[in-house]
Amino acid sequence: MNRIAALSACLLPALLLAACSSPVIQRKDGSSSVRSFSLLDLAKSDVDEVIEIHQQAVLASLEALTLKLYRRNPGEWRKSGYASADAATAALFQPLPHWHLSSQRNLDWEACLRDAWREDYTGDRVKALMNGLLVMHMAAFNHHTEFYRLTDVDAQKLYNATRNTEAVVWKLATAQNPRGEPLLLSNGSDGNGVANLSFEREFGKLIGNQDTLAKIVEDKSNRAIRFGVVNVTSMLFLPI
Repeated sequence: MNRIAALSACLLPALLLAACSSPVIQRKDGSSSVRSFSLLDLAKSDVDEVIEIHQQAVLASLEALTLKLYRRNPGEWRKSGYASADAATAALFQPLPHWHLSSQRNLDWEACLRDAWREDYTGDRVKALMNGLLVMHMAAFNHHTEFYRLTDVDAQKLYNATRNTEAVVWKLATAQNPRGEPLLLSNGSDGNGVANLSFEREFGKLIGNQDTLAKIVEDKSNRAIRFGVVNVTSMLFLPI
């Protein structure tokens, strides 16, 4: 034990120096790659770091999509009693830092996703849709927000969540009320006929992130993914 403690004492300063010597990446949004060192980082593998980065990217895409949908459909955040699209979006993602204690994680994500397309639904369709997607994707990560060597992540769940998201994208583009109007506005065009495909691009980023991560985890776990297809017309989702 004394030899292990001595070795750890020697290695820790070296790890800290290595972390300090890494070049800092300044991102377009003003943030940087610098983060504080924790002893818990020693319990993370490189794959764990990759999983966390991909999860953060997925959550960022979901938040961006929520805000965009609320701005395109202002009547929806007003149904929930919020003062603005930003306030409604912030409320939806507020539980994430304490997700393990949040009642939101126990929502029936399939029911939420179906509610968003019900003709008789009188609630906030954006909230129903994005709540369903958020809880579904968090369930695909087994509701973890940090990942260590013994944290279980299932590639099949990540894959299924991605296919379910593709079905939602199709539904968002096609669902209409009896008057032939979209239930939720998303992609469109400006007055000059130029297409605005920003929703499609953001969903594409989310789907690409999840697909890539599913392959990484599949390789790590050596458990093959079983391919499946969602019945988009009946919205019967793949299990998570």
